[in-house]
Amino acid sequence: MSQNIQALFNPLKLGSIVLPNRIMMSALTRNRARNTIPTGDLVEYYTQRARGGAGLIVSEGTLITRQGTEWQHAPGIWSSEQVAGWKKVTDAVHANGSFIYSQLWHVGRVAHPDAPEQKLAGTPVYAPSAISARGGAFRFLPGRPGYVTPTEVPDPNVIIEQFKQAALNAKEAGFDGVELHGANGYLVTQFLDYNSNKRTDQWGGSIENRSRFGLEALKALISVFGRNVGVKLSPGGGYNDVGMELQDTLDTYRYFITEADKLGLSYFTLVRYSPSEVDGKQRAIEHDVLESYRSYVKDPETKIFLNSEVTPEEGAKLIEEGKIDGASFGRYWVSHPDVTKRIKFGKPLDTPVNYVTVYNPGADGEWGAGYTDYPEAQYD
Repeated sequence: MSQNIQALFNPLKLGSIVLPNRIMMSALTRNRARNTIPTGDLVEYYTQRARGGAGLIVSEGTLITRQGTEWQHAPGIWSSEQVAGWKKVTDAVHANGSFIYSQLWHVGRVAHPDAPEQKLAGTPVYAPSAISARGGAFRFLPGRPGYVTPTEVPDPNVIIEQFKQAALNAKEAGFDGVELHGANGYLVTQFLDYNSNKRTDQWGGSIENRSRFGLEALKALISVFGRNVGVKLSPGGGYNDVGMELQDTLDTYRYFITEADKLGLSYFTLVRYSPSEVDGKQRAIEHDVLESYRSYVKDPETKIFLNSEVTPEEGAKLIEEGKIDGASFGRYWVSHPDVTKRIKFGKPLDTPVNYVTVYNPGADGEWGAGYTDYPEAQYD
């Protein structure tokens, strides 16, 4: 093993578990859970990546309740059938020497009322305020409509209770912990961002009020999993039409991280600046997330992972410098089931991603195409 990557392979205590290495497989939406229920395809996919050496796998975004997302066949964790499906996944991951957290997900205003799952839910598209995000493309609906004006959720505590129930279900399914999806313009971000949250009650207005939803959701998860709770944040914004002015961003996320750190989390994953296009323009707030927020995590037991375009060499260097505790890789894991083994044995991460099948089954309805059929490297 090359000395310049050795730091990735030191064990890491994370909550109540000890990871064999510091390589995280980040949440990757893949849309292979037919009718929201994890099936054998998911078992095989996660088995491959556990066998490939992931220290910690974070599941794809897992919906805590029925929502009409852009992502058809994204998995849920609100029913007994889903719990049973996930139990097969977690058993397989553990049998292959890895650990797995469930990323708990509510998309908020970027669902659509005409989507089949939203209709089945029988509830409106809820968000902090009745403010539509720009963009969107619901490709499975006639005319490929974009986002619409949501309904202001009357009592956010109802959704916080759904997060708690999802955590209970995740525990029953055998997950080692849960990650609150607080990134990428979904519900937690929508509460944090003053462009999407115009509430005048205790859930909006001041930084403290806008932070309340995410902090209360974390408390609900901790009541189930104790220290084995992480949170993913993307202060750079952009995706799904969020993002505040730089100073407001710094003030908001520094407050949120400070308060979340007091709760006793296993980790924060910080997503680096990664702009998205909205109405033909780049949307994001450019700043260095490590420089801006790392020092606000005071609890020595709470770890920091960095996500978005991190290379193995960079991740190892940042670990050696004490700036992060682990590296969160995403795209590598799409086309390489054995990312960790490749890094360890000096094999290239050069298998191209088939972007046609990243989010969809193959043309002939082959659910494993572009999902479980990527090859491992050859090892002596």
